[in-house]
Amino acid sequence: MTSVNNSFMLSLEEKVWHKVNQLYIKKAISEFSHERLLSPVRIGFENDWGVYQILSDSSEYTYIFKAQEMQLDHWKIDVPSIVKNKGDEQQELLLMDFVLEFKEQLQIPESMLETYLEEISSTLYGATYKYSQNTTTADELSKGDFQLIEKNMIEGHPCFLANNGRIGFDVEDFSKYAPEASSGFKMLWLAGHKTLATFSSIEGLSFEKVMHQEIGSLQFEQFRDELKSKNLNPDDYFFFPMHPWQWNNKLSIIFSSDIASKQLVVLGEGKDKYQPQQSIRTLYNTTSTDKYYVKTALSIQNMGFLRGLSPYYMKGTPTITTWISNFLKDDEYLKSKGFKMLGEVATLGYKNQYFEKFGSKSAYNKMCAVLWRESPHQFLEENQSLSTMAALLHIDTEGNSLLKAWIDRSELSACEWIIKYLDAYLTPLLHCFYQHDLAFMPHGENLILRMENSVPVSVFMKDITEEVVLYEPKENMPEEVSRLVVKTTDEVKSLTIFTDVFDCFFRFVAQILDEHCDVSEEHFWGLVAQCIYQYQQEHPALEEKFKASDLFADDFILSCLNRLQLQNNKQMVDLSDPVNSLQFIGRIKNPIAQFKMSTVEV
Repeated sequence: MTSVNNSFMLSLEEKVWHKVNQLYIKKAISEFSHERLLSPVRIGFENDWGVYQILSDSSEYTYIFKAQEMQLDHWKIDVPSIVKNKGDEQQELLLMDFVLEFKEQLQIPESMLETYLEEISSTLYGATYKYSQNTTTADELSKGDFQLIEKNMIEGHPCFLANNGRIGFDVEDFSKYAPEASSGFKMLWLAGHKTLATFSSIEGLSFEKVMHQEIGSLQFEQFRDELKSKNLNPDDYFFFPMHPWQWNNKLSIIFSSDIASKQLVVLGEGKDKYQPQQSIRTLYNTTSTDKYYVKTALSIQNMGFLRGLSPYYMKGTPTITTWISNFLKDDEYLKSKGFKMLGEVATLGYKNQYFEKFGSKSAYNKMCAVLWRESPHQFLEENQSLSTMAALLHIDTEGNSLLKAWIDRSELSACEWIIKYLDAYLTPLLHCFYQHDLAFMPHGENLILRMENSVPVSVFMKDITEEVVLYEPKENMPEEVSRLVVKTTDEVKSLTIFTDVFDCFFRFVAQILDEHCDVSEEHFWGLVAQCIYQYQQEHPALEEKFKASDLFADDFILSCLNRLQLQNNKQMVDLSDPVNSLQFIGRIKNPIAQFKMSTVEV
């Protein structure tokens, strides 16, 4: 066994393994109950806590725990209180056992169960590493830089249970390429013949300009010389970076015919070092932070998708970037909020001629593509820093909140800090939705906070082409932009805020504020209501839209993420028709309905 393997096996020591399983069973009970797959029964009270139990499918096992039910049917569970019994005998808490014991209640198709268990096992493995190795404290992170924070995130997606599957990585791949473990790596550069490779970019950005920024004129000429040494004409090729794992595990084998015919040529390793981000196929240049992010195909299975990248979709990405940027560029309100989208400015896709007939949705046709995205560093002012918004949910290995650490350092009250955050994050989303019929996917990992004195002052939005929705067609839209248009009801449109913001992010912020910052969830939701009212008062011309998609409605449709993954963990959403892929289960009470036609005193 290699030294790398030894170090990883040491992280799987029993005490940490027990802690991680306990935490994930807490998450399983909380999220599956939230999605109405499990129905805990209250059997008593203990101080301010209810005592609940759930029974396994066979009724052989009983789980008993203390919990408080918060807004949005959120289950705040006292982790040490969780006990599993078989009759009178207490049992060890193991997440894999839990999934098997409740598989019928969780409605997991038999054909999906093995893969789901593998994703669960991999998630536990990654979490055990994090709790063993990533021990930077919340206080240290509050003073840390962008990538220190990114590398030390523990939770992953707050809703999904199996959120770090990474099926395809072995233990050494994990050490090299998982964001929590990697110390960075260099990209492998390839040359693709122009008969099969397509380069696209925004206006004014040529292939040569991208190359000279990303690898410099010296290495560009070295790559050209490499092709000449093989008696190939470099003008017939596009150069592009590729994730080393993708080359070693997919391209070098599946594209072997292209390699043999010299349509796909290995040029060598680039000079810059890249750090994998939470979205594992997105890579951040740590050698030159103003250079582009690079996102490549990475055909591992992770959280309901095989993480390829379509060369067909990539072809139109710069056009979409240009259109959205032009569409919003003169909006003075967004400018006043400092809202900035990170442009996806150039792409390259390489097609495998043997798999073309299987269509653009085939995983084999999503194995060789790359995207270049703007870095937020070039837009920073003096004394500003960056952080993933996912950090607001971060609890370190000692149980301390990074959100609280930032509030403490800011010298603002918790409520003042939250008001600043809502103004930076929520108001631009409201404006894009109501003014422009435009919705992003604004979960924690997709937003980057611009921080000043430990306070968010504005946000950067990323993934602005692959995960954006346009609810109404606009005049003179390019054909590539028309694929963003989704026609649906006003009620479903409002889920842009209700589900993506309230249920999938603010629900967790509310618990952290309640537990760590002495801000009740009622007060937090009151501040959210106040933010929305202020926006509405500033934009009276949008009154009809406010009524049509009413954020103060008594309740809203419950859209369930785990149900999506449990039903199909290989392709949980059709990205060409995301709205019709959603799983709706009844309705849920709106936490800001109580503030309708009122304001909150701060």
